[in-house]
Amino acid sequence: MANDTATTGKKKRRIALGCEGSANKLGIGVIAHDVETGAATVLSNVRHTFVSPPGTGFLPKDTARHHRAFFVRVAKQALSDAGVRIADIDCICYTRGPGMGGPLTSVAVAARTLALLWGKELVGVNHCVGHIEMGRAITGAENPVVLYVSGGNTQVIAYAEQRYRIFGEALDIAVGNCLDRFARAFEISNDPAPGYNIEQLAKQGRVLVELPYAVKGMDCSFSGILTRAEELAAQVKRGQKGPEGELLTPADLCFSLQETVFAMLVEITERAMAHVGASQVLIVGGVGSNIRLQDMMGAMAAERGGSVYATDERFCIDNGIMIAHAGLLAYETGFRTPLEESTCTQRFRTDEVFVKWRK
Repeated sequence: MANDTATTGKKKRRIALGCEGSANKLGIGVIAHDVETGAATVLSNVRHTFVSPPGTGFLPKDTARHHRAFFVRVAKQALSDAGVRIADIDCICYTRGPGMGGPLTSVAVAARTLALLWGKELVGVNHCVGHIEMGRAITGAENPVVLYVSGGNTQVIAYAEQRYRIFGEALDIAVGNCLDRFARAFEISNDPAPGYNIEQLAKQGRVLVELPYAVKGMDCSFSGILTRAEELAAQVKRGQKGPEGELLTPADLCFSLQETVFAMLVEITERAMAHVGASQVLIVGGVGSNIRLQDMMGAMAAERGGSVYATDERFCIDNGIMIAHAGLLAYETGFRTPLEESTCTQRFRTDEVFVKWRK
């Protein structure tokens, strides 16, 4: 078991436990920051996903029930994997928002309980900032334009004057929500995630069907493309031919949907890169683990003489370690969340956070 105090009595590292539960994934992780260098070391990263039946989404009340049922065992596993004592932990970090109300509340209450039981200070964390800081730490990207794509969020972000500024975003539904809802039309499995299964089916697609393409400046819209894709899915299920008289398969529609929405994301990201003069792109959020999106973004960045950074599913998909890392960065600047203010909110903008730890 690690000893975090040097012979001089000074701590060699600070340790945080992070709790994430803004959607259907309950994640708890432990991270350590070296006191002298600030280097981050992931000690544990445990996750348990609520999976609903094919053709359905996950309801807030059912997801919240899942998080309450599994919180204790996931927390114990995270501590065991990390090999640290409760006495070594400096703070408890939790997702304050944005996200689904019921699941957020369940995990916030559990994190508050741990803080009271263990006598630790609380740090409320913005979910989006957690994704960004984890992506920066893992990839080493210096000052990239960030494409944040998940089930609940689609944003193009760049850092300026101690804020993560939003340059473009979805005007209606997030790209991940678009993919998830399309998966229901074909009753594509939600295990491990509908977006992942769409990605695998898309590899078998051969026909590119024209779908609505809605980019407005640096913003985009996905509701129209979802409606059209659902209409075509209904036709495929009835055995009808496509718009050009061809026989379409579910794989063709998965392929067409991916190509179209990802092209939209690449366009608005490139526009943001040109606007701020950036050469790096960092993709974060659950949809960011899609290899096809990474490849398309990489081709665009290469043409501009730049590069793209992304992580795998351990850090792209919602996890507790990103909350621990972002929370510990804030904690080290003196930020605390008083117990009486340890609430959560479904709406918490990325640019509301004062990023004191960056210069």
